[in-house]
Amino acid sequence: MAILKQNESFNADTLHEKVIGIASDMVLHDSGFHFHKTKSQLLYAPSGCMTVTTSDRQLVLPPFRMLWIPAHEVHRVNFRNIVAYRSIYFDEDYSQKYIKSDLKVLHVNTLLKEIIERICFWEWSALKSDQTNLLNVFWDEMQRAQEEKLELKMPQDRRFKRIVEEWTLRQSIPPMLKNLAEKTGAVEKTISRIFKKETGLSYQDWRQQWRLQRSIELLVEGNSIGEVSHILDFSSDSAFIEFFKKHTGSTPLQYLMKNE
Repeated sequence: MAILKQNESFNADTLHEKVIGIASDMVLHDSGFHFHKTKSQLLYAPSGCMTVTTSDRQLVLPPFRMLWIPAHEVHRVNFRNIVAYRSIYFDEDYSQKYIKSDLKVLHVNTLLKEIIERICFWEWSALKSDQTNLLNVFWDEMQRAQEEKLELKMPQDRRFKRIVEEWTLRQSIPPMLKNLAEKTGAVEKTISRIFKKETGLSYQDWRQQWRLQRSIELLVEGNSIGEVSHILDFSSDSAFIEFFKKHTGSTPLQYLMKNE
């Protein structure tokens, strides 16, 4: 078990245990792009919200979601407010016996939440019989966990890749299509074609998906509906609620309550 302090370095690849759990309360964290050579990683926060960026997509992890990151997957973890950070590293050969090794976001039920907490706070050592039994339950629940599909594919075209990364890091709302065309010098049809080809969404739909992800972050961080509506430039609170319900099937408050 390791309780990390803010900005303390940690490299799971230097450790040889099959299962390594760490815990920390952090704020304003940016891991930078990196990957793990020999370890698969489970990333989770019981409170707070994390944004994870890979080479081609962005994912939001509120407290009811966790992210499975296979070894060698390049990723970057960001958050601005206080987050109860939990991370479990599994020896790649060991974890591949239980879970297909690809990037996926999974729902966290009450049992998984408690097991993750237990693993993150036990001592690093050869696994004892009671720990092995708990891990058996963990893997069973992992295989049953519902996969979540709220992700945002990122364009790879060099004209837009850097500017999109800047929006993500600065949390700047992507501009309207007309304004983006003026900023980049590209015509609107070209922008739309590139985004559709590389993300599967028109630019307008991609921008709306970005706002949806950001709204979840802001709500989890404790902002009111009025504050989120203002930050994301909705015309009114009711317009934001309607937008959120259209994309998630729930109002913002219902969405948070049902996932507690």
